[in-house]
Amino acid sequence: MTPRLVHTLVIGSGAAGLAAALRLKAEGIDDLLVLTEGLERGTSINTGSDKQTYYKLGLYGSEADSVHLLAETLFEGGSVHGDIALVEAALSDRCFQHLVNLGVPFPHDSFGQYIGYKTDHDPKRRATSCGPYTSREMCRALIRATEKANVEFAGKRVVAELLVLKNRAAGAVAWNAQTNEFEVYLSENVVFATGGPGGLYQTSVYPVGHFGGIGLALKVGALARNLPESQFGLASLKFRWNVSGTYMQVLPRFISTAADGRSDAREFLLEHFPDSGEMNTMVFLKGYQWPFDVKKATAGSSRIDLLVHAEIVEKKRRVFLDFRSNPEGLDFAALAPEAREYLEKSGACFGTPLERLRKMNPGAVDLYAEHGIDLSSEMLEIAVCAQHNNGGLAGNLWYESENIAHLFPIGEVNGSHGVCRPGGSALNAGQVGAFRAAEFIAHRYREWTLDTAAAGVLAEAVLDDLKRRLRGKRDWRADRKELQRRMTEFGGHLRRVDQLDGAADAARKLLDDVFQEGYPAADTIHAITNFQLIYAHWLYLESIAFAASSGMGSRGSGAMIASDGALIPENSVFRRFVLETVLTGAGVRVRWAPRRELPETDGWFEQIWSEYRDGKVFENV
Repeated sequence: MTPRLVHTLVIGSGAAGLAAALRLKAEGIDDLLVLTEGLERGTSINTGSDKQTYYKLGLYGSEADSVHLLAETLFEGGSVHGDIALVEAALSDRCFQHLVNLGVPFPHDSFGQYIGYKTDHDPKRRATSCGPYTSREMCRALIRATEKANVEFAGKRVVAELLVLKNRAAGAVAWNAQTNEFEVYLSENVVFATGGPGGLYQTSVYPVGHFGGIGLALKVGALARNLPESQFGLASLKFRWNVSGTYMQVLPRFISTAADGRSDAREFLLEHFPDSGEMNTMVFLKGYQWPFDVKKATAGSSRIDLLVHAEIVEKKRRVFLDFRSNPEGLDFAALAPEAREYLEKSGACFGTPLERLRKMNPGAVDLYAEHGIDLSSEMLEIAVCAQHNNGGLAGNLWYESENIAHLFPIGEVNGSHGVCRPGGSALNAGQVGAFRAAEFIAHRYREWTLDTAAAGVLAEAVLDDLKRRLRGKRDWRADRKELQRRMTEFGGHLRRVDQLDGAADAARKLLDDVFQEGYPAADTIHAITNFQLIYAHWLYLESIAFAASSGMGSRGSGAMIASDGALIPENSVFRRFVLETVLTGAGVRVRWAPRRELPETDGWFEQIWSEYRDGKVFENV
């Protein structure tokens, strides 16, 4: 097989991958190829919420903000490297304005000020949105721009293996679903933009068909950071969508039914609150405190998540949101001031939840109608679902892998976030990573240094091993179901510490069995997906088990549960560290590493200007 040589290979075509390709072109890297399963297949173009948030530097009115203040907010989430927080703050405005210039319709007033609002873990009004499909609007604008820039795409490709030669990226092996054969790409650089681990969980709000690809990098030994730090929250099941923001703020009824979805229907939340005023306040707060948060699990809005989960898992019932009539005992005057004033300012202290939703955010109603769900005639089935991984692969200041040179993980697959992040900051991080990776490649990795002969030999060995694993008889469906069930049960928002080691051991056994026995060649696409998911779920569970055994306790969206069912409190000392995981020849190594502090910068113009002219700024890694 003759490999194709390409200077920079971009794997993935979500918002981060597209931005990287466009920026690489702008930096003069013309020998560029984007491998994608399809431009309409990724998470970025298929997900959102009531008004999907993009988090940025504050740009409205007299409220003071600065790069350093924004960096402090990102850093204070815990287990975040300060220098990376500063980078994501510093490029926030540049990346946001780039999207605006591409035509993403973020709202501004008649003076040109970009309005903001508060989101979760946000001390200022930095959040913005252009509706339920903000990331889709970003993708479409970026697709138009990449087409104008003549970026080359190779569609219907599923990457099967990354090629790593002497601790540097060397390309990839991909399956061409059009020709039903493997292809080899040898490249000087690999931009890895495969999104979050969408295929890991049984109960998930990731789009159907999005599986992620982090297991590809974990398998070849890429260092990972903060893998246990995932986000979970309430989402609809018939059509996978986050029911955050306005969906909660309009105060729908929470209905529990028997397993048939019809009989024994009842409102169940009020049984667990002293009065309807407190219950409805918590439902309202669930809107912008949407991710499950252990700090809010006993006396805050995350009680809602726990009560929904208990109905479904412990009582074997089904839970629905009903927007057609008000919850029992609704009295706007009985709401806490924060909720009441918000609804008053929105002119929404009237009618039914659906009428309030149409008033406050009509697009949130239209979205479900577009997917065949009429909120005026049917209820919306929900569950607590996996939504985002704050952890991922470890990248440096330029989003290059910390231990594999020429590999640049960007977007959700990059673990730049820590325990808590402001809602919408992931979209900013993906754009920042795209810009940084492209600039570093253009200034430091423009020349060809890869030993293509050695890389070709490596590719042949990798292909031989792949083909060996495709001569088996295992059922990929059963294995996929097993790993997803295990992740939801042991790696979800409730984690039984006495069962985590056993779950990690079972994950390793599945990996050994699959790689020894293999799948039929007729199931190649599904087999490729399983291979990387099985690696990922093993290393995720090993990381979660290690964090639990360290005494980290409950934090973020992960509640550590003792054998007696009690919530184990957080040991906040661990927020000063990041959790690093790597697969070595001797097995999985997990350790705590001190986080790097937030840099104090007080530069002198002429000095910085000189360093920029000389290219020294691109040496800071």
